Amino acid sequence: MGAVRFGVDDLANLRFAISPLWETVASYHAALDPGRHAIHLPWVRKAVALLRDAGLAELTAPLRALPLTPPPRCPLAEIEEELALLPAPPEFGDAVRAWWQAAVQPYWPRIRAVLEADIVYRTRQLAEDGIQQVFAHLHPGMRWVGDSLVSPDLPTSGPDLDGAGITLAPTAFATRCHLLIGDGPAPPAVVYPTRAAGTLWERRDTSGDGLARLLGRSRAQLLTYTSSPATTTQLAARTGLSLGAVSQHLAILREAGLVTSHRYRREVNYAASDLGIALLERA
Repeated sequence: MGAVRFGVDDLANLRFAISPLWETVASYHAALDPGRHAIHLPWVRKAVALLRDAGLAELTAPLRALPLTPPPRCPLAEIEEELALLPAPPEFGDAVRAWWQAAVQPYWPRIRAVLEADIVYRTRQLAEDGIQQVFAHLHPGMRWVGDSLVSPDLPTSGPDLDGAGITLAPTAFATRCHLLIGDGPAPPAVVYPTRAAGTLWERRDTSGDGLARLLGRSRAQLLTYTSSPATTTQLAARTGLSLGAVSQHLAILREAGLVTSHRYRREVNYAASDLGIALLERA
């Protein structure tokens, strides 16, 4: 049983982040062991087919020796930002890029939306119930004891946070928690399985149903995709609508109380409201 001990400053410096580098490497290992990742079966089938390609299999082979990645340094890093800080030979970077482009990037908007939805949930839980409840619900094997985060997945000799805090990073491609420790200034990170990973590959067709007749096909489709937070750019990519059309439809949905919006840095994320979720569940 391992533990990470927290001081007052560490609790104050709790952060959340998404790491495309971690997701890329973890997804590669999921493709190597599909039996343990049945929840991703629609994606796994395509990923395994990619691994049968001799050229891609050879190019990505170095990833077999890179099971863990450095902790993310910022909340919403891009893959190239993380690769620039990766302390590994160039062939590792080439392998990551190859797998990212082939197996992860085409699905990144939906993966990121699920991860962002998890962070929204955890931050709301933090505000309403406190840090102990956040830790207690990250994973069944993890719990808060005294001033320490305890889990069989953590190393027996945990890191000294020394006031730097810790980063919590949801992941779609892991069944247990992992502790990421780097040599740079970034604090350690606990990677934990995200909520609602099973919804990643769901497809909802709103064409011809009651919701489409009520709202119009485009607005019904947009409301469906905001069941997880998404930006206008992500929604445009998923629906095939122009950015202008997405913005207009979202404004109407927001005025009707069916979606809400919140800003993080330069991005505005839209999510279905309680009323919008209720409407989707009845559709």
